[in-house]
Amino acid sequence: MLYEWIKALHVISIIAWMAGLLYLPRLFVYHCEVAAGSDTSERFKVMERRLLRAIMNPAMIAAYVFGIGMIVLTPEWMKQGWLHAKLLFVLLLTASHMMMAKWRREFAEDRNTRPQRFYRIANEVPTLLMIGIVIFVIVKPF
Repeated sequence: MLYEWIKALHVISIIAWMAGLLYLPRLFVYHCEVAAGSDTSERFKVMERRLLRAIMNPAMIAAYVFGIGMIVLTPEWMKQGWLHAKLLFVLLLTASHMMMAKWRREFAEDRNTRPQRFYRIANEVPTLLMIGIVIFVIVKPF
């Protein structure tokens, strides 16, 4: 029963984390359209900060805690290739998260130099990583 609770909490954490990873770059796209220092820009800064700090960071930490909990309860997974591939993609997802945190800081300091197109492309990275993770976990191709 403990494993099922940990798994459920892991999935809930991943859903919250992914929601943020998919939404924050979208905010950046819209933030690029407004003048630095404008009321709208300041509103985007608040939205971006709250999304990152109140949702994305706690969800990422929870996803890691519950994911590690599942591995502790099923150590035989460590011998399976699908888990290693999944963990690589999770590290890449974490790197994406960290890059978004850096970009958010740049927006907060009115130092963004990237165009909308950059953030539109960056918005696709978490989706592609998520697809890979789901395939590794469900299909277990190796």
